[in-house]
Parts: sequence; C-alpha cells; structure tokens
Amino acid sequence: MQSKIGGRIKSFREKQDMTINDLAERTGLEAEFLTAVESEDMYPSLGPLLKIARALGVRLGTFLDDQVSRDPLIVRLDEREEELTMHRHKDVAEFKYYSLGKGKSDRHMEPFFIEIMPESGSDKHLSSHEGEELIIVHSGELSVTYGKEESVLKAGDSIYFNSIVPHNVSAHGDEKAEIYAVLYFPE
Repeated sequence: MQSKIGGRIKSFREKQDMTINDLAERTGLEAEFLTAVESEDMYPSLGPLLKIARALGVRLGTFLDDQVSRDPLIVRLDEREEELTMHRHKDVAEFKYYSLGKGKSDRHMEPFFIEIMPESGSDKHLSSHEGEELIIVHSGELSVTYGKEESVLKAGDSIYFNSIVPHNVSAHGDEKAEIYAVLYFPE
C-alpha cells in the first residue's frame, strides 16, 4: 500500500523526470530505501525526509500539505490528525507526528505535536540536518542526546538546538512522551 507522503514524493520525482537512482545520488540515500518510502507504508525519519525534499527542490511541508493556505491557521485539539508515523521496525510505531502547520503553505517552520513511544529508546542512532529545533515536553520524560551530551527532560522542560549537531530524541523510561516541536529548515 502506498503512503500519502510516498505518493507525493513519487509524484514530484516523476514530474522532474528523475529516476529513483537519480534521487538516490542527490540525497545520498539507498535506492532500495527510497523505493520502499515511495511504494510501501514506510516513513523515513525527518533527516532523510528533509534530504528528499531538498533534492526535489521543495519544502518539507510540501509532502504534508493539501495545497490550502490559511492565515491565521488554527488547529483545534479535537481536529488534529496524525500525518506521519515513523517505524524503525515494520510493526512498531515509535513516533506519531501531528502537523500543526498543515494548510499554511507559505510557512518557514514545521510545528508538530509528537507522541514518542517507549520503543523509540531502543535505537540511539544520531542524525543531523540543517536548521534549528525547539522542543517542549508536554508529558512523560524525553531523552535527548546532543553531540556527546545526554539530558532527560520532564513535562514543562524545553530544549532549543542547532540540528546540524548529531542528535537523537526518544522517550525515556517505559512510558510514552508527548512533545511540541518546531523545526526550522533554512531554504
């Protein structure tokens, strides 16, 4: 089953007469991985998704938007929809992303409400990408590795960092964490 985001990536790639191998070369990602993203119910983490967006010359939000622009954009709690689920293992959802910017097509930031499952702590792989991130912990505890520094944040705590430094964010302990995150990617 093709995912909504995978379908949009494929559509942008095909509009540019770009093959999977061309996209792999531009992003530094494996062609097999890109094929899985486009054709299966598989979502990359934000780092690879950002590389794909850059290679296609679009904003990250382009993969989430339905081409509606609203200003001001209000997202009611009971109207939030899960836009993106990230799995490291096929059957276990580790991150559930709810876009808080979908519908504002001229945005420069990507705001999310994110549920982070306890299983996310099993892989401490560091990733990096251009830009900045602001994270505010809503509930639970969050483990953040930033370079060689490790921190545990609790409800009400926040962290703001340059995302070019290798980092990892995961739930701390056996409970899920819920966060608000705003990501800025320079154009």
